[in-house]
Amino acid sequence: MRRWFIAMLAVAPALAAAHAIPAPAAIEAEVARVMRDTGAKGLAIAIIDGGKPVHVAAHGVRNAAGDPLQTDTIMYGASLTKAVFAYTVMRQVDAGRFTLDTPLADLLPKPLPSYASADITNRYADWTALDPRWRKLTPRIVLTHSTGFANFGFLEPDEKLHFHFDPGARYAYSGDGLNTLQFALETGKGIDVGAETARVFKEFGMSRTSLIWRDDFAGNLADGWDENGRIEPHDERSKVRAAGSMDTTIADFAEFAAAFVRGDGLTRESRAEIVKPQLAITTKSQFPTLQPELPVEQRRKDLAAGLGVVVFDGPQGRGFFKGGHNETTGNTWVCVEQHERCVVILSNDVRSEAGFPQLVRFVLGETGVPFDWEYGTR
Repeated sequence: MRRWFIAMLAVAPALAAAHAIPAPAAIEAEVARVMRDTGAKGLAIAIIDGGKPVHVAAHGVRNAAGDPLQTDTIMYGASLTKAVFAYTVMRQVDAGRFTLDTPLADLLPKPLPSYASADITNRYADWTALDPRWRKLTPRIVLTHSTGFANFGFLEPDEKLHFHFDPGARYAYSGDGLNTLQFALETGKGIDVGAETARVFKEFGMSRTSLIWRDDFAGNLADGWDENGRIEPHDERSKVRAAGSMDTTIADFAEFAAAFVRGDGLTRESRAEIVKPQLAITTKSQFPTLQPELPVEQRRKDLAAGLGVVVFDGPQGRGFFKGGHNETTGNTWVCVEQHERCVVILSNDVRSEAGFPQLVRFVLGETGVPFDWEYGTR
C-alpha cells in the first residue's frame, strides 16, 4: 500500500530535518546510562526506521535469579494492549461489521445496564448504575477515552461505573471504557477479541504475543520491580481484556509497531482515522483521569486523542504515542510519521520510566512527544 501520508507531506509546513538514528553502540551506551541512573533492572528497546525494525535489543535481567532479559522474553504489555485493540477494531470496521459511530445500543441485544454481573461469566465491569446516556456510547467515543467513566469501575465508591460527564464531551482515560466496547463486540456481534488479535499477531509473525496467558510463556518470563526495588512475579492473566491483558516480547512488538506505522492490514481511510486528532485534550496531565479541564487559553493545541493512541504535532510533524504502566511495568511507544520512525521501550522495572524522555529524544531527536502530560503527577 502506498503510504497515505507521503502526499500530505508535499503540502505540509516545512519540518525539521530528520534526526540521524544513532549507531547501535551509542544506543547501547545510552540504555546503560538510563539503567544506571534510574536503578532499573531490565529494559528492552526496539527502533523502527523507514517502517522496518533496525535495532532490537534487551538489557539487564528478567528475574531475581539474574537470568538475562532477552529479545524473546515475555514481558507485560500493559496498556499497549489498548492500541492493539484499537487496530483490531479498525479491521472490523474495514470488514463492514459496524462503523466508528454505530451506537453500542445497536450492537447489544438488550440494554447495557441490564447485564448484571450474574449474567456475565467472564466479568468485564458493572454497568447496572448507568443512566440512559449509555445509549450515546460509540466505538469512536470509547477509543478516544471520552466515555465519561472513571478509569475502572472498582475505583468508584460502589464499584459500579457512572457517568462523570456526557459521552463524547471530553477526554478522560478509561480502561473500563475499552472493556465495555469489548463486551459489546463479543456479546452483540459475536466477535472474539482474543481470537481476532491472535490473527493479527500471526499475520505479523508475533509468535510470542497473546491477550491471554499461555503455558509456553513460562520458560522465559520477566518478573517486575516496583519503585522501591521490590520484585513481583509476572501475573498469569487468565482473561482477555482490551484494557491491558497483553503479554509480548520486544521482538514481537517491534513487528507490530512497524506494521502499524506502515499502515499494513488497514484501508488508507482507517489508518488515517487512528492518527487523526479526534478530540482535543483539555487537561494538564493524563492522570488523575477525572481532573478538571484547563481554561481554554491554557490548553495545548498540539495534543489530541486519536483512536487508542494520543496524537501530537511537533518539530518533526505528526506523531503518536501510547504508554503502558503498572506498579512494576514501564512501557512506551512513540512514532513520528515522517520517515516512519518509532521507538518502543518495554521495561520490567517501573523505575526506568524516569529515563524514557531522554532515551526517546536520544534516538529520534526532538519530537514534541508530551511526556510531561503523559506522566503528570502519577
